[in-house]
Amino acid sequence: MSEPIDLALGILDHQVVDSEGFRCGKVDDLELGGIQEGKPVVETIIVGRRNRRRVHVPWDEVEKVDSAVWLKRPARELRLRRGDDRLRPLLEWIPGAHAR
Repeated sequence: MSEPIDLALGILDHQVVDSEGFRCGKVDDLELGGIQEGKPVVETIIVGRRNRRRVHVPWDEVEKVDSAVWLKRPARELRLRRGDDRLRPLLEWIPGAHAR
């Protein structure tokens, strides 16, 4: 992704969705680079709240940003979905569980 994005409105607190359409958290924080050079760029999105496990996802794993932040790979490959896989059989039947 190389097009400009308003960080406050376009990324923070947005839902993160993996390549399989599963919601896997919200963008809690960002790590920026290039600030001293006057050309800030997002290097990493941080998923997870401060009182829980936080996962750092490299920006190059982001496919696109619209109403959500869409990832290029499945969440399990990025260590985003630990624990909820065991609940998937119980939740599969819920309408919209796989909404993209």
